[in-house]
Amino acid sequence: MTPPSQPSQPHAYDALGDPSLAPPPGCPAHALGPDGLRRLYGPEADEDLAGVYEKLRAEHGPVAPVLIHDDVRMWAVLGHGENLHMVRSTSQYNRDARGWTALKNGTVKPTHPLAPVFSWQPICSMAEGAEHLRLRGAVSAAIATIEARSLRRTINKSTQIIINRFSERGTCEVVSEFAEHLPMMVMLDLLGAPEAYSERFVQAARDMIKGTETAIASNEFIMGHLMELAVRRRADPIEDDFTSTLITDPAGLTDDEVGQHLRLVLIAAYEATANLIANVLRVVLTDPRFRAQLNGGQMTVPEAVEQSLWDEPPFSAMVGYFAKVDTELGGQHIRAGDGLIMGIQPGNADPVVRPEPGAHMMGNRSHLAFGGGPHECPGQDIGRAIADIGVDAFLMRLPDAELAVPESELRWRSTILSQHLVALPVEFTPRGQQDVVSVPSMSSPQRTDWQVSSPGHAGGPGQPDAMVPPQPGPAPAAAPAPAGVQAPAPGERLGAWQRFLRWWRGY
Repeated sequence: MTPPSQPSQPHAYDALGDPSLAPPPGCPAHALGPDGLRRLYGPEADEDLAGVYEKLRAEHGPVAPVLIHDDVRMWAVLGHGENLHMVRSTSQYNRDARGWTALKNGTVKPTHPLAPVFSWQPICSMAEGAEHLRLRGAVSAAIATIEARSLRRTINKSTQIIINRFSERGTCEVVSEFAEHLPMMVMLDLLGAPEAYSERFVQAARDMIKGTETAIASNEFIMGHLMELAVRRRADPIEDDFTSTLITDPAGLTDDEVGQHLRLVLIAAYEATANLIANVLRVVLTDPRFRAQLNGGQMTVPEAVEQSLWDEPPFSAMVGYFAKVDTELGGQHIRAGDGLIMGIQPGNADPVVRPEPGAHMMGNRSHLAFGGGPHECPGQDIGRAIADIGVDAFLMRLPDAELAVPESELRWRSTILSQHLVALPVEFTPRGQQDVVSVPSMSSPQRTDWQVSSPGHAGGPGQPDAMVPPQPGPAPAAAPAPAGVQAPAPGERLGAWQRFLRWWRGY
């Protein structure tokens, strides 16, 4: 009998107990794990995880039994509708791993490579009910301290600092020199710890979600810095500061809760945005039609980013959700205590919502890139803003950037959680360094309606489609044009696109 914590096995595997019916040597079935289940780690998954998901969909439908590291069994939720049902059905599923049977019976060890990801922590994304509202409210209040214009200027300043490092060289490796550094520099500045920014911090953040042998040590390194920040801000809070607001919120977060939420916001925004920037720039550099749409104004950078969130979501899956009761999902019997994986990438590719693979989803933001239900990412618009403004500034500063190697040489590194472009080397006309604008004021008036989105989508604060409508306004005649935006000749009026770019960059 299958233990309660294990996904029940499909009939196709019933014969695996008979050695005489084993597949011949060299058969692809030898790449499968115990009981013939597919692994979401190892050589096949590393080479083409999306392909593994499609095999699972063909074999099992929208919900499939799989193996994660150490051959721990879980369910992979592949359907778009099934994923939304799971994340919204709080009476049936939650994110508290303490109810996971495989963890309670010792099948999952404390040293499991993904332990930093699924182990219970005192954070809003793993809480329920009143406790979830308490913690989520504190995080939302801290996010509300981020003022729109100050955020845009911080992103622009960080972008120029980073590009200055390689602009005179005429070459750069976009992933390791730009995409991985920009979100970390911005996020540490927003949290109030710009001094922690370093190459080591960037690499530790990347390592801790890979499921490597050093992931736990990397997590401890990052938490050491964040806990020090929490202690420092509790002793000396700063008005309108993200971390100080988290600490002084009426919810009364402990130092441990503050540190854990700082990590949640930092790592989620960092990993998602680093992958998003690399993915968008890769498409721009390799797809002439895509680039022509951007240059011709048929597509805005925010719309390009949103398309990437459909095609190549920064997080391909979330480990994990856990069944609170016996239930059924996607035709599979799910037992109380079973673990489930939110399949973001396969959900976005579900033929039920995208009959034509790779179809443009202009104006459609129903992808799963930022989760859903009560645990939908509260800081998703921070990541959108960093990607939108960072990509736009990169292309305006280096307009003739071209891929320096054949597209066929590009490689990806896959994990259960994400697919990471290994390198994106580009070359361009060498350019001198650019003056970096002054540090933005940290005492600007608070605003909650700063979300960045595609033009034309408007909603209230906190709604998925909320944004600040473009309000260009008159600019002083002597104001310098933003980088890459041509200043108007005397008496010449700026066109709508030029006015929008000036407003967008905070000038």
